[in-house]
Amino acid sequence: MNIARRATHWMLAACALALLAGCATGPRVTTEADPRADFSQYRTGGFYEPLAMERNGYATAGSQTARAAVQAQMENRGYRYVAENPDLWVNINAYLERRTDVTSMPTVDYGYYYSYRARGYVAVPYWNERTQVYRYTEGTMNVDIIDRAQNRLVWEGIAVGRVGSSNTPAERDARVNGSIAEIFARYPHQAGAAGAPM
Repeated sequence: MNIARRATHWMLAACALALLAGCATGPRVTTEADPRADFSQYRTGGFYEPLAMERNGYATAGSQTARAAVQAQMENRGYRYVAENPDLWVNINAYLERRTDVTSMPTVDYGYYYSYRARGYVAVPYWNERTQVYRYTEGTMNVDIIDRAQNRLVWEGIAVGRVGSSNTPAERDARVNGSIAEIFARYPHQAGAAGAPM
């Protein structure tokens, strides 16, 4: 009977973890726009040099993937890439950080003893805490869009999410492309579009 109760507790915990894993489908994305910016005047875009993610002074495979993904997203919105004097500069930053989550869950178990008065075994519940420690890597990617003429940030998108343990080049590229697509899904403007954002 004690084994059956423990198995039930473990099954419930496994179901809860499966539900939580199913809910975490993508990164958390937040954006902020400068309300004073007139996005209808912007038609060209280029990269700020050096990119924040190239702070060591050289390009990496990850930064090249991010540049290509951002350029594709900007061109899909009608912006023409210009290396010299664009209307908008784009800066990209990305970093990884180790995180630890600690959860405690109260559990009940039963001890059994033989009662001579009741002439049988009696179950006595006792409570304890089950603590679980989860270590994971969290990735953050920022995309800043800057009005070059005024040298002012006009839009920022941030994606934060857990990074998987396997890290092949193809998986890394897919993660970078996916994060940038999620960020730009919240960018409501088109190049040279007059009036309200689309």
